[in-house]
Amino acid sequence: MLDRTYLRENPEEVRDALDARGADVDLDEVLELDERWRELKARGDDLRNDRNQITTRIGTLVAEGKDEEREEAIERSRELKAEIEDVEDEAAELQEELQERMLEIPQIPHESVPLGVDERHNEEDRRWGFDDLRDLPDEVTPHYDLGEELDIIDEERAAKTTGSGFYFLKGEGAQLEHALIQFMMDVHRDQGYVDLFPPVPVKSASMRGTGQLPKFADDAYRLGGSNEEEYEEEDLWLCPTAEVPVTNMYANEILLDDDLPLKHQAYTPNFRREAGEHGTETRGIVRVHQFNKVELVNFVEPEESYDRLENLLGEAADILERLGLPYRILELCTGDLTFASAKTYDIEVWAPGDDMDDGPEEGGRWLEVSSASNFEDFQARRAGLRYRPERHESAEYLHTLNASGLAIPRVMVAILEYYQNEDGTVTIPEPLQPYMGGKEVIEGHEKVGESALGAGERE
Repeated sequence: MLDRTYLRENPEEVRDALDARGADVDLDEVLELDERWRELKARGDDLRNDRNQITTRIGTLVAEGKDEEREEAIERSRELKAEIEDVEDEAAELQEELQERMLEIPQIPHESVPLGVDERHNEEDRRWGFDDLRDLPDEVTPHYDLGEELDIIDEERAAKTTGSGFYFLKGEGAQLEHALIQFMMDVHRDQGYVDLFPPVPVKSASMRGTGQLPKFADDAYRLGGSNEEEYEEEDLWLCPTAEVPVTNMYANEILLDDDLPLKHQAYTPNFRREAGEHGTETRGIVRVHQFNKVELVNFVEPEESYDRLENLLGEAADILERLGLPYRILELCTGDLTFASAKTYDIEVWAPGDDMDDGPEEGGRWLEVSSASNFEDFQARRAGLRYRPERHESAEYLHTLNASGLAIPRVMVAILEYYQNEDGTVTIPEPLQPYMGGKEVIEGHEKVGESALGAGERE
């Protein structure tokens, strides 16, 4: 959330920033609400001052025995009390409306963010790993076909049990998923992260605190009954990212300067509808409704947040470098920033199995596996995250940052395609082999049931 004082004093600067984002916000209406609210607050203060003076005068009139004037003063005090209540009620309604409107205004981009309308205007920062690519098969099999051939990914049976956009991992596929989770957490622990295992359901207040609500309600899974009353009573959502519970665990608290920087990592399953997005990409595990992720969340003093962003980016990218997976880093333009972010870098891993228009010269495609973002004090204001620079000083809003470390299904896609061998097996990256019992190659499994038989055998 933006600081209302900043908005009030710098409306044109905010307007220009929202235009750069392509945000559709009626800023004049918000400023008008704020002006009306301040007028009511001033009116209420004046009325309270008048009533205080009359209260003092009533005491004087009692002492002087002026009963008639005392009764008139008491009556006027009652009238002022009623006026004050009316003004305060109206101000409270305006405050609530203004608060809701403020929640709809996105973050102001940092001055270093490149201008642009959408992802086409993102700027590539650097690439890694393309100078020494491993030898690949003449034709790399896409992960969805390979997963089916090896019987380690089963989308069809998941559609039967749950629906489209979900999948089973089997045998070595499930082992690889568990290996990636544990490997990532071990690496980040060495980078100074403290482990958390948060609850998966989160309250609406937590979703608002990190900026998922109200803007992205249609993309989230809400828990509750069959009608709105039961939904309101339940007030729980399935976690769309561990950023939500981890950031909000310190909501409405004051941390101490000695606590910062505070670095947490958390593995969770994540749930997203992604309503209306990329509707044609239905095969495989690139865009699904449930996926595992290790999230990195940082709480820092404001003056350190941009140095921390660069370090956070390196901590997430370190996973890909240890796995030997080629990647690139993009700096997002103003029009492609997420709602709460002031500056974001995307890390995209190279998956050579599907040729896409935006792939590198070597073919294949880029898959986003992490967004490293600095939210400055935007989330902190929404969630009430403050720190005290010195024990005798007033509390201030801290800065929050996060990054995926990393989105596991897409890393798995990159491994299955980049480490694919000519015979259809997959070499397991060396750092993951200890987590898979020393196994070096994914060879697959024999399929089960009649679906494993040829047509002639089924007859």
